[in-house]
Amino acid sequence: VQLQASGGGLVQAGGSLRLSCAASGRSFSTYAMGWFRQAPGKEREFVAAISWSGGRTVYADSVKGRFTISRDNAKNTVYLQMNSLKPEDTAVYYCAANVGDNRLYQGEEEYHYWGQGTLVTVSS
Repeated sequence: VQLQASGGGLVQAGGSLRLSCAASGRSFSTYAMGWFRQAPGKEREFVAAISWSGGRTVYADSVKGRFTISRDNAKNTVYLQMNSLKPEDTAVYYCAANVGDNRLYQGEEEYHYWGQGTLVTVSS
């Protein structure tokens, strides 16, 4: 499984970005997907996760109400719509896949495959 994240960039506070993560493989619909982020000098942290069909999602408290995770299984792609961005959202964002388990995990150790990361910078 290969994951390719894209969509990062520089945005002003209050703005929006949409990240995408394209996955290889024919079994994407059996991957629970997650987004994580790592800010400079900090540990990587959970952002959001979505179930196989997209019917269940979970978010970190810090992004709840501002970010939306979604997926298109026909396109093998998961998205992270980020609205009302704040400078503290600045980080490298990573997508990750848990293969074969439809539970929504927040721990990075539960994910089997990782994308390369895409940088989001929010200016004040």
